[in-house]
Amino acid sequence: MTTIFSERTPQHALAALLERVQPQRLLLVGSHFPALDAFAQTHPDCTIDTAPPGPLPAPLAARRYDLALLVECLEHLPRRSGLELLGGIRNLNASKVAVLADLQACGWQDTDFFALALSASERFSRGEQHLCLFTYDLRDYKQVPDWLNARFWANPENFGKYWW
Repeated sequence: MTTIFSERTPQHALAALLERVQPQRLLLVGSHFPALDAFAQTHPDCTIDTAPPGPLPAPLAARRYDLALLVECLEHLPRRSGLELLGGIRNLNASKVAVLADLQACGWQDTDFFALALSASERFSRGEQHLCLFTYDLRDYKQVPDWLNARFWANPENFGKYWW
């Protein structure tokens, strides 16, 4: 299988993601990056909370965010701690998550992200370093199946009326 690398830089991809989502509340776990600073200057109404790699501090863990970004984070954590952090943020803190990771440095595989319902959005190459951008959006996670309608029910006249 041939890996296709993006012609964009990771900064351009993150800047495009921020402009598309335009979060009012943003959680950054890891290190700052120039695209976030530019976004913060053009969107002063956006609240940005930051946390170092590791378990979220209690005040941040109790909040809900429009977008959570993990940049240079998983490379500094043991795999189990990274899984707990990413799964916890996805389940409790944000309906949209983006992770920029160097898979070689963090020791993760694509399938680890797929198991957490993240999708591989883009791959970047800079010399020997290969970065991957994985994203999760709760609204796109599961599409409504085409069979879930009145036509396929035994009693279509009762579809949507009764909940048991």
